Amino acid sequence: MVLVDSSVWIEYFKGNEKAKILETLIDLNAVYINDLILAELIPSIRHKKEKELDELISSISRAPMGVNWQSIINMQTLNLKNGINKVGIVDLIIIQNAIDNDLELFSLDKHFELMSGLHKVKLFRTK
Repeated sequence: MVLVDSSVWIEYFKGNEKAKILETLIDLNAVYINDLILAELIPSIRHKKEKELDELISSISRAPMGVNWQSIINMQTLNLKNGINKVGIVDLIIIQNAIDNDLELFSLDKHFELMSGLHKVKLFRTK
């Protein structure tokens, strides 16, 4: 099961080849989204795609969310100690959500790759 970050969704709706694997994951019913990713995603989608987005998102499973702020602080501290700077709170919460729900994280953002070596997040890898 895969938590799909907004970066992948945006590229998917643009028709970008990098996100094409998402179609297969959707067909396999292996895709999760959370409310934070959804909130990031909605402003990025053009109006003409709104109906398609609504239909698709309503069929995607939602990962339950809770925020452990001490864990977020610890993650950010570990990032800084290891030279990983400028990671936003939203991305730390997304990592925490993937870990808490035992989901792989599919993102096109490079900083998730850097953080995967420090935190127990499993990244979805395309072939």
